[in-house]
Amino acid sequence: MDATFRIATSRRQAVFLSPFVIITLLFGVCILLLVLSLTLGSVRIPLDEVWRILTGEGSSRVAWDNIVLKFRLPKAITALLAGSALGISGLMMQTFFRNPLADPFILGISSGASLGVALVVLTAGTVGGVMLAGLGLSGDLLLVTAAAMGAGIAMMVVLLVARSVRNNMTLLILGLMFGYLTGAFVSLLMHFSMIERIQAYINWTFGSFSGVTWSQMVLFMPLILIGLGGALVLSKTLNALLLGEQYAQSMGLNVKQARLKVIVITAILTGATTAFCGPIGFIGVAVPHIARNLLQTADHRWLTPATLLIGAIVALLASFIAELPGSQIVLPLNAVTALMGAPIVMSVILRQRRDV
Repeated sequence: MDATFRIATSRRQAVFLSPFVIITLLFGVCILLLVLSLTLGSVRIPLDEVWRILTGEGSSRVAWDNIVLKFRLPKAITALLAGSALGISGLMMQTFFRNPLADPFILGISSGASLGVALVVLTAGTVGGVMLAGLGLSGDLLLVTAAAMGAGIAMMVVLLVARSVRNNMTLLILGLMFGYLTGAFVSLLMHFSMIERIQAYINWTFGSFSGVTWSQMVLFMPLILIGLGGALVLSKTLNALLLGEQYAQSMGLNVKQARLKVIVITAILTGATTAFCGPIGFIGVAVPHIARNLLQTADHRWLTPATLLIGAIVALLASFIAELPGSQIVLPLNAVTALMGAPIVMSVILRQRRDV
C-alpha cells in the first residue's frame, strides 16, 4: 500500500491540537470567509448592513439588498456546497483506489457532463440543440440540464461496469478511457463548430459558482447534502477499504455493496457540481491531502468532516480571489484553483518519491 495511505504508528511531528479542535477552527474559518464573501467584492458593503439584509430589516440602499440576496449569497452557498462536494469526492476516490492522485473526475462522470454540454452548445440548432429545446429550456438552465443528463448517463455506465468488474484498478482504467473517449468526441465537435459556439463552451469549462440561482438551488442543495450525508455515514466503511478489500472482507464488510455505495455517492456529488458549476479542477485532488497533513491521521471519522470544511474554505477562497475585490475583473475560476492546487499535488508527488 502507498506510504501516503499507510496508517502509521509513528508521526513525523507531534500533533499539538486534537482533531476536534482543528475541525472547530476550520468551521470558524469557513464562517469568516462566508461573511467576507458577502461584504467584499466590486462593491464593498459594511458588515452591519449585510446583517440587516440577512435578518430582513433591509439596508440603507436598495442596490445593496439586490447585490447580497440575488448575487453574493447564492454564490457563496454554491461555493460552500461545491467545494465540500469536490473535497469529499476526492477523498473517497483516493481511498477507494488507494491512489493519492485520484480525483472526483476519475470515473468519467464529469466527462459525461462535459459531453452533454458540448452536444448542446456546439451543435446548437442541430441534434444537441433540438434535443433539449423541445423541453422549453434556455440559457443556463439548458446547460445545467444537458450536463445533468450527460453525468447521469455516465453514472449508469459506470455502475453497470462496476457490477461486473471486481478489480478497482480495472475500473479506474476504464474510467480514464471513458474520459478520453468523451474528450475525443468533444474535440471533434469543436473542430466542426463555429468560433462563437466554441467560445461559449470554453467559457463553461472555466467553471463558476455564480450561475446557480435560487430556483436552481432547490435542486442543487438537496443533491449535495444527500451526497455529503452519505459520505459521513460511510466513514467506517472507508476505513476498512483503506486497508485493502481482502482485509475489509475478513472484517465482515460486503465489499461489492460498499463499492457501489462509494461510486453512487461520488457520482451524485461530482455530477451535481459539474452540472451546476462546470468542471472545477484541483479542489478534489488537493483538499484531502491538506486534511491529512492537518490532522495527521488516516481515520475517516475525522478526515471526512475536516475535508468537507477545507473543501468549502478552498472554494470560498478561490471564488474570493477570482473576483479581485475592489475591481471589475473576474478571473477564470479553474485558473485560480489550479494555482492553489497544483503546488499541493506536486508536493505529494515529491514526498511520495522520497518515501519510496
